[in-house]
Amino acid sequence: MSGLELFAAALGVIAVWLTVKQNPWCWPIGLVMVLLYSWIFFEVKLYSDMLLQVIYAGLQLYGWWQWTRAGEAQDGRQVTQLDGRSMWTGLAVGALGSLLLGAAMAHWTDAAQPWLDAALTGFSLVAQGWMAQKRLQCWPLWIAVDVIFVGLFIYKGLYLTAALYGLFTLIAVQGWREWRADPALRA
Repeated sequence: MSGLELFAAALGVIAVWLTVKQNPWCWPIGLVMVLLYSWIFFEVKLYSDMLLQVIYAGLQLYGWWQWTRAGEAQDGRQVTQLDGRSMWTGLAVGALGSLLLGAAMAHWTDAAQPWLDAALTGFSLVAQGWMAQKRLQCWPLWIAVDVIFVGLFIYKGLYLTAALYGLFTLIAVQGWREWRADPALRA
C-alpha cells in the first residue's frame, strides 16, 4: 500500500458516495481518482485496468456533462431504466469488448491476468456508461463487477484497493436501493 493508493482510495469513496446521492461533484472527484489509479495499475501490470482508468477519465467528463447540462426544465438528467433489449445489447457489447481486449492483452503484453482483467474492464465500461446516463441497471452490474475486482486485487496484493472495492460493493447496493426509490422512476 502506498500513499498514492490511499489517497486514490479515499477519493474513490467520496466519488461513489456522491454518485449515490446524485451529486454532480462525483465526476470531477472521480476524474482525479481514475488518473491516480491509472498509474497504480500500470505499476502492478494490470494493463486493462490501467486502460480502463484512462477511458474512465473521458467518461468522467461525459458523466459530468450529462448530469449538469441544462434541459428544458433546467433539472439535468433523471434516473431511468433501460428496456430489456438495450440492457442485453449493452451486456453483449461488454462481452465482445472483454474478448477482444483479453486476446490483445494475452498476446501482446505481459499482463498479470489478461482475460479476467479484460472482462472486468469491458463490463465496467458498460456500467460506467449506464451510470453517466443515470440508468438504474448500472448498480447491479457494478455490484457484480466490484465483487470480482475484490478478489483480483487481493490476488495482486492491492489490499487497500480490494477493501475500497468491497466498500464500493456496499455503496452500490445502497445506490441501487436509493435510485429504485427515486421519484423520477415513478413518473
